[in-house]
Amino acid sequence: MRLILIVILPLILFSCTPETSSTGLLNLRCEYLVNPEAIDTGNPRFTWQMTSDQAGIEQTAWMVFVGTDSASVAAGEGNVWESGPTEGSSVPVVYSGPSLVPFTRYFWNVKARLGDGKWTGLSGTASFVTGFMNRAAWKGHWITDTYDFNLKPSPYFRKKFTVERKVKSARAYIAAAGLYEMSINGKKTGDHRLDPMYTRFDRRTLYVAYDVTRELRPGENVIGVLLGNGWYNHQSTAVWYFDKAPWRARPKFCMDLRIAYEDGTEETIFTGQDWKTSLSPVVFNSIYTAEHYDARLEQPGWDSPGFDDSKWRSPLNTGAPSANITAQALHPIRNVEKITAVKMTKFSNRNYLFDFGRNISGVSSIRIRGEAGTTIRLIHAERLGSDGHADQSNIDVHYRPSDDSDPFQTDIVILSGLKEDEFMPRFNYKGFQFVEVMSDRPVEITGESLTAYFMHSDVPPAGRINSSSNTLNRTWQASNASYLSNLFGYPTDCPQREKNGWTGDAHINIETALYNFDAITVYEKWLADHRDEQLSNGVLPAIIPTSGWGYHWANGPDWTSTIAIIPWNIYLFYGDSRLLEDCYDNIKRYVDQIDSRSPEGITDWGLGDWVPVKSVTPKELTSTAWYYADAVILSKAARLFGKDDDAEKYTRLSEKIRDAFNNRFLDRSTGMYGKGLQTELSVPLYWGLVPEDMIPAVAENLAKRVVADNEHIDVGLLGTKTLLNALSANGHAGLAYRVASQEDFPSWGWWIVNGATTFFENWPLDAKSDISMNHIMFGEINAWYYKALGGIFPDENAPGFKNVILKPNFVAGLDSFSAEHDGPYGKIVSEWKRSEDGLIYHVSIPPNSTATLYINSRNVLTAGEDVAKDRSIDGVEMVGESMIIKIKSGDYDFEVH
Repeated sequence: MRLILIVILPLILFSCTPETSSTGLLNLRCEYLVNPEAIDTGNPRFTWQMTSDQAGIEQTAWMVFVGTDSASVAAGEGNVWESGPTEGSSVPVVYSGPSLVPFTRYFWNVKARLGDGKWTGLSGTASFVTGFMNRAAWKGHWITDTYDFNLKPSPYFRKKFTVERKVKSARAYIAAAGLYEMSINGKKTGDHRLDPMYTRFDRRTLYVAYDVTRELRPGENVIGVLLGNGWYNHQSTAVWYFDKAPWRARPKFCMDLRIAYEDGTEETIFTGQDWKTSLSPVVFNSIYTAEHYDARLEQPGWDSPGFDDSKWRSPLNTGAPSANITAQALHPIRNVEKITAVKMTKFSNRNYLFDFGRNISGVSSIRIRGEAGTTIRLIHAERLGSDGHADQSNIDVHYRPSDDSDPFQTDIVILSGLKEDEFMPRFNYKGFQFVEVMSDRPVEITGESLTAYFMHSDVPPAGRINSSSNTLNRTWQASNASYLSNLFGYPTDCPQREKNGWTGDAHINIETALYNFDAITVYEKWLADHRDEQLSNGVLPAIIPTSGWGYHWANGPDWTSTIAIIPWNIYLFYGDSRLLEDCYDNIKRYVDQIDSRSPEGITDWGLGDWVPVKSVTPKELTSTAWYYADAVILSKAARLFGKDDDAEKYTRLSEKIRDAFNNRFLDRSTGMYGKGLQTELSVPLYWGLVPEDMIPAVAENLAKRVVADNEHIDVGLLGTKTLLNALSANGHAGLAYRVASQEDFPSWGWWIVNGATTFFENWPLDAKSDISMNHIMFGEINAWYYKALGGIFPDENAPGFKNVILKPNFVAGLDSFSAEHDGPYGKIVSEWKRSEDGLIYHVSIPPNSTATLYINSRNVLTAGEDVAKDRSIDGVEMVGESMIIKIKSGDYDFEVH
């Protein structure tokens, strides 16, 4: 069947020179954040987007203005840096003015020259604030309350000070080993949760900055700080030995509150032995298990003026956890969504069960009255047992408690008896759908007594999927829920049983992450964790960060290729090479380490195709394929950075690996790899290991294998990355969709039709092991929706979606499909809908970008004429039976018959 396309173009596509009045600049970001309060880089990156009601808009040059006076910058005068007209159409743009000064708020804006030579007006004004810049000294001392890391209650700290002059600005900088909550005059500072983010504490510690100008008042003021353990002082015991971490100590912190007064004077309130400390009602806290709270120990007003702290004592000075204290410049963790229970079951006046209707990561919050000393247990679980009560047996398997004082995912609250007590954990999160409330005395609870909060790194959404298939839509939603449930300043595997930064899960799902969320800041932080954890010989651990576990098992190229794959995908999606460049030497050491272990080009270092449906692919095949991917990425990065010798060296290495791989696994007479399993055939197709002349035969063998498997998956983690993509990229998109849309076992749809709201860790619903119900590891299907059905790809030759590759597949079985992605230049839309006489395909390309559209037809018309004659089309090329059409920014509607 041949497709005939009639392209209906809006009149605007034929307009002449664009008028600058209809083109503007918006969405200004510095370091991919909105007006960040602390950055330590001397060369921050600026990004912006264009908006226009005209098509074909392109930026040809830009001018950036940076200054310390907002009014001057708004008028187009930068007293710090004026870039002058600079040729270029891409973002990001890197600051290259005079050295930035610590603790300074800078304002900036931009204007752009368009293709007709006219300039846009100035954008709105944005700002950023420099932090310590890795050169200014902290005035504060690191303080703690005791050196005994076994002490369980969390400590309070307070400092009272007097403001006698009018405050112009005030900014608080706080670094902590562990976790903290800060307040000023009784009010919590900011809306972040679980600050600072988890790092390898003895190698890098993060600080957070807050603008607290409005929090200060004339006269007496009080700063309050409550410390929690986090991953720094892991008092719970599990199989990863975080309780034996080399950095472990009692939580500590350092703080500078820098105040600038209207009269030009400055003052810094900082941590030292003139602060006061006392134990708090948080009598135990564990990032891994739960939090315990004794409301009888509350000290009302402890963080407010007028409180009597005469019984409090002075803190202890202590050493910094590391010599590298740097700004936390990433999207924070927040309570992103409040969720009310869909059902409450009362078993008795001592036992209640709340069902929140969906699986989440986060915490529950309770408001309750009862007799003094009443002990409430809040048991969090993903599922119920046959008796209708909370069942934790699928998630507590790696916990190794020494006694019953620290029950898994169970908050303990002791009531004051004086009031309605309120409790929400400050230093913990869990994975759950159900919360069972158990009391040792009768209590009255209503359906409104307990609420839940979905917590995660609050990364902005960047993608949307919608289709005529309810199962597809719910699958997309469930995978996003699992992704967010496993994003806490680093990507994790599950929010309950482990909370570990498993590398394999993360690189398999990097495209799912980036199509759906603007998550670059989290990955830049996490790759810094990689650099902190890498050994001098190049070896990386399987989980990052780590206390030491994972260097000798579960790592290898099929898992720890994060060091190459994630920076490369950040480059493709953002057009920003900084992370790739920061990791370049680390990738080299890693690839060189594998080469030294396996000089013949074949490696079996790794975990293999984890949790397969039934068939097991040899580790040698999968690990060698990912090793090849690393070498290819390294050679491309070397070429990008002008490292010609390295480019040649690693090109030769990748060729050696490819040849060794094919000599070992490929039967050229049959086009079969190994035994012809789905993973064995799809992996070499996906990674480009198959000889050019053998691709059709291998692809056909893969298709036959899938058909023989009743058009169902038979893969594990690695195979889920490659199977659907290999099929759809090699002429079998329809078959790939049939596999992806199955609703019986084994399939993603099987989970969904059985009520899943997140992705599971295993394919059978009744699996006996590996049975977390909130795992992102099988989430590649989400990215596949964007790539195969929406056809949206970044262009390696014009990354960051500067040029968008569009290769949609209008598969049978779907009546409509829509994919949207908010890239660096704006929103990309690829959507199609079947009509009575064909199909309507709509494309939207944002200003300052272009697209290359691949259509499997030789007959494409615009307004009834040959597409090659259309003045709005940049070019048309025929390749076999397919047409390649170059299009400018704008909106297009194609009618497909």
